[in-house]
Amino acid sequence: MPARFLQLPPMGNYIGHKPATIRALSTFRTGQPIVGTYYFYWYDVNTGEHFIDPDGTDALTDHPANPEGYSYRSVDWHRREMEDILRAGIDFILPVYWGNPADRQPGKGLYWSFEGLAALVKAQEQMLAAKRRPPKIGLFYDTSTLQWNADNYHADLTTREGQEWFYVSIRDFFSMLPPKLWAMIDHRPLIFLYAAAFAKDYNQQAIDFVYQQFAKHFGCRPYIVREVSWGKVRTDSVYGWGGAIAPAILEVAAIGPGYDHSAVPGRAPLVRDREGGKFFERSWEQILRMNPKRRPFIVMIETWNELHEGSEICPTREYGDQYVKLNARYANLFRRGVQLRPQGAYSKAQEVSIVLERQPVERGIRLHIDPNGDGLMEPAEAGGVSAWRTLPNRHHNVRFAYFDVDDSFYFDGDDLVQIEVEVWDTVREFTLEYDSSDPAGGPHQGAFKLAQRFTPGGTGAWQTFRVSLRDARFVNRANGADFRLGSAEELLIRKVTVRKEGRR
Repeated sequence: MPARFLQLPPMGNYIGHKPATIRALSTFRTGQPIVGTYYFYWYDVNTGEHFIDPDGTDALTDHPANPEGYSYRSVDWHRREMEDILRAGIDFILPVYWGNPADRQPGKGLYWSFEGLAALVKAQEQMLAAKRRPPKIGLFYDTSTLQWNADNYHADLTTREGQEWFYVSIRDFFSMLPPKLWAMIDHRPLIFLYAAAFAKDYNQQAIDFVYQQFAKHFGCRPYIVREVSWGKVRTDSVYGWGGAIAPAILEVAAIGPGYDHSAVPGRAPLVRDREGGKFFERSWEQILRMNPKRRPFIVMIETWNELHEGSEICPTREYGDQYVKLNARYANLFRRGVQLRPQGAYSKAQEVSIVLERQPVERGIRLHIDPNGDGLMEPAEAGGVSAWRTLPNRHHNVRFAYFDVDDSFYFDGDDLVQIEVEVWDTVREFTLEYDSSDPAGGPHQGAFKLAQRFTPGGTGAWQTFRVSLRDARFVNRANGADFRLGSAEELLIRKVTVRKEGRR
């Protein structure tokens, strides 16, 4: 099939900008602390879109505090949301955009993406006319449309045609948006890509095609932030979707207040309890405890108003404006460069440990087990001594044991650290990986740096192994923990100790 999508005219008129025009606009800067959120604008209370399911039941887990006029078609609704977003201390929004070449005509199933965007632009223009400074706008490209669209077209991003589909979806969004409204990093407009799984296939050439064509049409190079699932391509930064369930601290930090998609038909139950706001507070404080020189400079709030999945912080019937106020407080601390100092039982300790009895004895180290993760374990015994052993997992062949050091003992510090582990010496090899301050040290900016590969002697007895670390960060980026032991074989662990060895 011949390439054809690039021949489609842009949906808007804001295209063909000169580089000097873009450089003259206001922009965020690399390293400047900023807070963004995902803005879902597919709702229409008047037609029932995204309010009522096809069977007539309630489509929402949580509900707008004020549903009157709650519609992507309404300029007044967008204006109201923008004012609340400012009140929440948010600098920019990423409209969750489903626009694509197959849904560009009125009446198509996803045409709301274009219609709603036009209303959002009008709302922001009104704010500017009233001397209000609205949140800047970037693009959240919901890549679901690479597969789900009016033509049932499944885009293969390794082909020229698929690359054109990919780019034209992006081009149409920005063509409808005046550059003065763009959220930019160093004069480069922000594009967040959702999951890679919806593409039939993809490669680096697809990303490069976007960079090249965007520069040609808009006078600047975009700042592309890929979801972590786009693992084999290079972009400007990376984030992880799922921050509403557990903080995802990558180059971009993603956090949220909780999650509950019980209103969504056909899904297995999944709830991350809000704990009355405590979960959101802990997530923000995890970021604020990090060294400001090392922590991500972009924090994404997941989400502003995804009401189906109960991950919103916008005002709701269920929670009022509790999360608007919470976010405003923490966002202000973040922008000011404040660092919170963890306080707790181990603030003055020089050593913490865990003894893996049937009921683990935790003295500043916690065994971190996620039943959906790759660190499954159970109680065991070896040599007449209680221990815990690693179990197979569904993710890969390596079995892991994860450990989380109490934040009051060590969190993003500058001490030399020694880790000591006592294991049953029957495995041929095991590794220790840790959350490091060395961004080039391993995946996700050093979140899984290899400390050492141990080769025990096969003595069939309990043995102790030690390793010293010069760049331990321990900010819970190793799948929610600080370090892990791994082996392709069953690994039995009796005790783990972490010691401070002085300043590095």
